Amino acid sequence: MQALQTAATGMAAQELSVQVIANNIANMQTTGYKKQTAAFQDLIYQHIRRVGAQSSDQGTILPIGIDIGGGVKTVGTPRSMTQGTLSQTGNDLDLAITGEGFFKIQMPDGTFQYTRDGTFQMDNQGRIVNAQGNLVQPAITIPQNSSGLTVNPQGQVSVTLPGSTTSTIIGQIGLTRFINKAGLLPVGNNLYQDTPSSGPPQDGLANAEGYGSITQGSLEQANVDVVSEMSNMIAAQRAYEMNAKVISAADQMLQTTSALFR
Repeated sequence: MQALQTAATGMAAQELSVQVIANNIANMQTTGYKKQTAAFQDLIYQHIRRVGAQSSDQGTILPIGIDIGGGVKTVGTPRSMTQGTLSQTGNDLDLAITGEGFFKIQMPDGTFQYTRDGTFQMDNQGRIVNAQGNLVQPAITIPQNSSGLTVNPQGQVSVTLPGSTTSTIIGQIGLTRFINKAGLLPVGNNLYQDTPSSGPPQDGLANAEGYGSITQGSLEQANVDVVSEMSNMIAAQRAYEMNAKVISAADQMLQTTSALFR
């Protein structure tokens, strides 16, 4: 009975949906995390009576047909790149982006990855790095014994050098944007890689046209809405249970049919 296979595809789809929801909830406190949703499409149909077909020699047309669907399939887990709320931390090297753009990070192999997580630190050479010790681009080194570290909304990094009473700009943190942010590939550690779907990276400056601004002493929180995720989880659970009941009903019908031939 085809209903068994059709309902099985529904159970598999809802299981994946719950997996996506679980990952969103698990990352509700992850800095810069962007939530995902599961997207589905119906499978190919078996056309037993095709709508619009001629039903008589006089040219009568069928107004409706008989189409049996094959179930559902997952087509993607698109990521919502909406802005998360900013949380003040007071740390000089905690940076948050408001608007478009990603921080650019240089990996040990020389390639670049991108993040919305502005939890930065200084390494043993005074360079600004992310939590894994990879360089924030363009590379900036904080002079030894300097004070008064500030990062303005344009990303300019300034410090007060020893023996001076005025601040000096020592570098500028850039931002990178993409035509299709949802096409970025998540690789873990709050990092993304560009792909052919995202389009090539477009490096620029904060507060320039098309780019967001940088806020010092703050971090962007995950854009996960816990109430919405819980509601989606309940809906997925109920859909899973209903598909399981379809399989149970179809199995009972097959048992009844089998008993007729005993």
